[in-house]
Amino acid sequence: MSDRPGFSSVPRHRVALVSRHRRYRTLLVAVVLLPPLTAASCGDEPSGLTVGAATVGTVAEIVEASGSVTARAAATVSSPAAGTLAELRYDAGDQVRKGQVVAVIDSPAAEQRLQQAARALDAASAGGVPSGGGTSGFTAARHRTDQRADKAFSAARDAADKIADPALKAALLAQIKAAQQQYDAASDAAAAALRSVQRGVAGLGEAVNALGTAQRLQAQQAYDLADAAVDALTLRAPVSGVVQLGGTAAGGGSALSDLLTDPAAASATGTPAQAPPAGVDSAVPQGSVVSAGTPILTIVDTGKLGLAAEVDETDVLLVEPGGKATAELDAATGAAYQATVRAVDLLPTTSARGGVSYRVRLTLGKGRYADGRAAPAPRPGMSAIVRLQVRQAVDAVTVPASAVISADGRDTVWRVRGGRAERVPVTLGVQGEDVVQVVSGIAAGQQVIVGGADQVSPGQTVP
Repeated sequence: MSDRPGFSSVPRHRVALVSRHRRYRTLLVAVVLLPPLTAASCGDEPSGLTVGAATVGTVAEIVEASGSVTARAAATVSSPAAGTLAELRYDAGDQVRKGQVVAVIDSPAAEQRLQQAARALDAASAGGVPSGGGTSGFTAARHRTDQRADKAFSAARDAADKIADPALKAALLAQIKAAQQQYDAASDAAAAALRSVQRGVAGLGEAVNALGTAQRLQAQQAYDLADAAVDALTLRAPVSGVVQLGGTAAGGGSALSDLLTDPAAASATGTPAQAPPAGVDSAVPQGSVVSAGTPILTIVDTGKLGLAAEVDETDVLLVEPGGKATAELDAATGAAYQATVRAVDLLPTTSARGGVSYRVRLTLGKGRYADGRAAPAPRPGMSAIVRLQVRQAVDAVTVPASAVISADGRDTVWRVRGGRAERVPVTLGVQGEDVVQVVSGIAAGQQVIVGGADQVSPGQTVP
């Protein structure tokens, strides 16, 4: 560091580096340097000055960020009810297609509810609406029907909430909502008929018919919902992919969301299941007793791998969709994987150290080693260093980064003219690790001091 007031030997583009994220630059063309010229060592006159020349070339600016490999989708298939794992049709590593049956749960409780609903449906179809006792018996029957309906809808919602497959869960909840709306309309019709009887504008038989319709509808809906709950015991693959036994428990936040390229796929996952004791397999074997929400297996779609990189707020505005990048994995030392920016999140994430960063999502391509060999396909969750090419200047005037110093708050270089050094303010463009683009102030071919620039004085002789 120079002791000259107002000068700094640290180039501006090298100042701020973050521990797990930093911006650096890559030189894509060689810079021609003149042979080093050393000034005489006498008094305070500096020595070891190196003179070079501004050249024309290409400079790329790179933002480096930590990241990880992501899968396109991952879904945990869990037991929708308490029972026994009667069938487990696939093992770890097997490929499955969306919609295939992967497991079957035997749930006596669900079967019992279906049988009870079937008996109630038979009774409702046979009649049973009170025709005597005036309106008081009618009112009591309607209240009992409403209570049975509320109980059936509540049980159906509880069963649906334990289903991990988001599509199946949404379909069952929609079915329950539609059934409840239908029943509410029928119940309101029965109540309106009763009020007509009480006003003397209709006979009790009309009200009895309306209540009978509501009772039969309630019984049919209770049966349909119980039957849907039993159908849900046959577990199907919500996505295509590779089977991994065990997984995450249903409900709550997602433990797999960080491994997903598509944030919407996180809805298929759940909170982390309690870790088993050391040395115990977390997989649920066929024939085991399971409770509602027990994870049976997880299906991971690895058909299109991606990357998720955490880019600091100081650099994220430079990153644009379609930008090119390379990635290096800890698991494949020496291999470089090609990647392309798909999207940049709008909302930030806050690191444990309090810094603000934004998630950049990339499509991951194939990788190769330096000798041309194909690199292995990575697995979701693997750590990566992602280098995003954010800017590039072609046919630009460039100087070595060591030639640029900060003087009085401005970027400056020492130009050599007539054997003497003169300070020239410059405007920088794309900044590489070894060279930077000079937008104005220096022309190609002009000599500049590239070594020892922080030791130069205005007008100093440069031999």
